[in-house]
Amino acid sequence: MQFNELGLDNRLLKNLAHYNFKEATDIQRQAVPYAILGKDLLASSKTGSGKTLAFLLPMLHKSLKNKALSAKDPRGLILVPTRELAKQVYGELRSMLAGFSYSAALITGGENFNDQVKALRRYPRFIVATPGRLADHLDHRSLFLDGLETLVLDEADRMLDLGFAPQLRRIHNAAKHRRRQTLMFSATLDHNQVNDIASEMLSDPRSISVGVSNEVHSDITQRFYLCDHLDHKEAILDRLLEQEEYRQLIIFTATRADTERLTKKLNERKLKVVALSGDLNQTQRNTIMSQFERMVFKVLVTTDVASRGLDISNVTHVINFDMPKHTEEYVHRVGRTGRAGAKGDAISLVGPKDWDSFKRVERYLQQDMRFSVLEGLEGKFKGIQPRKPVNQRSKAKPNAKPKAQKSAPKQVKRDKSFYQNVAVGDSVFIPKKKVAPKVDDE
Repeated sequence: MQFNELGLDNRLLKNLAHYNFKEATDIQRQAVPYAILGKDLLASSKTGSGKTLAFLLPMLHKSLKNKALSAKDPRGLILVPTRELAKQVYGELRSMLAGFSYSAALITGGENFNDQVKALRRYPRFIVATPGRLADHLDHRSLFLDGLETLVLDEADRMLDLGFAPQLRRIHNAAKHRRRQTLMFSATLDHNQVNDIASEMLSDPRSISVGVSNEVHSDITQRFYLCDHLDHKEAILDRLLEQEEYRQLIIFTATRADTERLTKKLNERKLKVVALSGDLNQTQRNTIMSQFERMVFKVLVTTDVASRGLDISNVTHVINFDMPKHTEEYVHRVGRTGRAGAKGDAISLVGPKDWDSFKRVERYLQQDMRFSVLEGLEGKFKGIQPRKPVNQRSKAKPNAKPKAQKSAPKQVKRDKSFYQNVAVGDSVFIPKKKVAPKVDDE
């Protein structure tokens, strides 16, 4: 289905054509027509499905077709879990606002609070924010949401997993009026907290589920390599970087220390490598991501901080140096490649410490994974066999005769009613007198 068949404003279609967007994706085909009607929406789709436009287009269409409820309050608010995703969504929003008089603001943690207050005093029509920082501005009364028309929660499951439920409720209550439309997107609808908060914030929503949330995109080829230990992992990584033909590549690690160590090691090999971790301030993170997007660096080594929100078409390979702790993060990691219909390769290195995570991913994807081998780097580790249950005592055979139990000897009760053939009750009890000891006289 073409975008011009979705009933969108012609000005939006012009911007879509400018960026060469012609064919709508599945989530866009199902979500946009319904959201244009002003109804609440609860949608689920896998990563890389084009869900950002699925909520941006109806939000902007509604603003173009209707008069604002307030001259100062924002018309649209988009909440996302991380700074990187906020920046990505903000970039797409700015692209769709080209040629319009509407302004937009990016409000995230890690940035100067007073500078954000100044930006909010210019009354932006649209805001992309992380929940924590936006709730702070509500508490400081630098922002009001009484006239909010569209509230979007992108990756609601992730925001709830990060503990943002109180902030989401705070924002909901600040914009609680009958004319507000709420669009909630989640990687999965099988999430108790998502369903609970949806019942609070959405009014008679339409549920849409496109694809399977635990499904890797068909354009992504997955490979797995068994590793004996850390040195073996690094040797396989070196070989992969030598023989793989990649434009840009992202390596995911488990810790910041591993990120720094690998970056230093690869840079010693004269590779253009940069590291990204959660301990960097926002300015440093923005600089690194800008350089990577402009291909100043070919390899990005990072933790899960970059597993969501990166949409870089030149990333052809993703390598999981360590398997993720949370199974759903695997899908988001490998989803950094194979974007916009391009082909991608996802490679995972599985050592003894990664085995449990690997098996959880295998169950999550409902696939039986096969392991590849690099010539000359074959390992001894072949996986960990599941522990056998503790043997319980074997049950007795049905035909076996039960063992006879020895009966305890019966105790003979003494007959206390007679004593020396005389009934005790009939005899008179006469106590014996004690005889005083004799004393010899001198």
